[in-house]
This record gives sequence, C-alpha cells and structure tokens, in this order.
Amino acid sequence: MKLFMPKQHGAWAMLIIPFWLGAAASEMIWQHVPFFIGWLLLYLGTYPLLLMFKRKKIPFYRKWAFIYMIPALVFLMVPLLTTPSIVYFGFSMVPFFMLNAYFSAKNKDRALMNDLSAIVVFSIAGLASSYLPGGTINEEAILVFAASILFFTGSTFYVKTMIREKKNANFKWISWSYHLLVPILWLAAGEAIVAIAAIPSLIRAVAFYGKPVSVMKVGIYEIVNAALFFIIMLFAL
Repeated sequence: MKLFMPKQHGAWAMLIIPFWLGAAASEMIWQHVPFFIGWLLLYLGTYPLLLMFKRKKIPFYRKWAFIYMIPALVFLMVPLLTTPSIVYFGFSMVPFFMLNAYFSAKNKDRALMNDLSAIVVFSIAGLASSYLPGGTINEEAILVFAASILFFTGSTFYVKTMIREKKNANFKWISWSYHLLVPILWLAAGEAIVAIAAIPSLIRAVAFYGKPVSVMKVGIYEIVNAALFFIIMLFAL
C-alpha cells in the first residue's frame, strides 16, 4: 500500500528542527524518541484530516487520518504518562489547527496566515520537547521557540518570492527587509550566535532572488539552509 504523504516538503524541516532543538535546550532523554515518533505520525494524520474540510474524498482522507492518528496516540502516551502536564502544549495548538482548517475549507492553503499558523504549531512542539525532561521551560527553550518562528517565517517569505510572488516587487522588499531585521534584532538582544544563524537566510534571500532557480533546487537550498540554522543554533544552547 502506497503511503499517503503530505506534499509540503518544507514542512519536514519545521517538523524536525524545533523539536530537536527544544530537546537540546534542556536534556535529551529516551522518552524523546517515542514522543517524536508520535509527533511525526500526528503531523501525517493532520494532513488528511485538514483535507477533509475541503469536503472531497472524505472516506479516503478519513481512512488515512485513522491510519496515522491511532499509532500517534499510542506513542504520545509515553510523554503523557511521564509528564502529564505536557498535554497543555497540545491544547495550545488547537486554535492554530482550527485556523489551518479554516484556510483548508476555503482552499487557501498557500495563504501567508495559514503558513504562519503552522509555524507556530511546529515551534510549540519545540517547547513541549524542552518541557518533557523536567516539566519546566528554561530560557534556552524560549530562545529556540522565538528563533524557530523567525527562521521559518523568513523561509516562507523567501519561498514565496521565488515561486508564487516572484514578480511582486513589493513582496521582495518585505522579504529582504525582514531577513535584514532578524539578525539585527538578535544582535540587539545580545544573541550573537543566533544572529549568525540568521545570516545564511539573508544571503540566500538576496542572492537567489530573480535567478532562474527551479522549484526543486529552491527546496534543496532550503534544506541546506535549515541544516546550517540547526547546527549553528546548537552552539547557542
């Protein structure tokens, strides 16, 4: 049976990076493994679940939602049993899921607000990952949360300038201004290493704009950029 998988390839970096940076911000424990597997399956399950709001092929999407959601809940029982209060992070994701459902129902999946809502959800997972070992949120976890939101928001701006908004000059300046402002803000906050982690994003946002880069190459470059962000951020923790 061929797996029904999400088509948003950029979401994989958002799924992985905040979670494991959050773990690195506190302490990595064995419970992080089933937690991440459950988080992965939950993400896979929400994809067909959101598509059900389009009111097409509902039996097909419902089947795949159950296929992913049932084992997701089994794996997520591990962090729930060891740290029951972690459930509040799940509750905090619900309003953003509802926003994603709204945009799915309106067939506006590529809307900027829809992307930003998903980014917040993935970043909350980083907080939950950091919270798991000791039941507390430290300064490093908050740093990961903020850095993840700012990084992936910039990635969203950049991808749009390269594909859907590539002929929109105003959007180009929004993207460039944003990418320049982020490292400046981190420097002002005294986080020099995090500022350095934002520099590759600024360079690629300016250097690649207007170039004939294929969609596939845009994705590959974003994987490289996300890997650089992850590695540099480890030094900030």
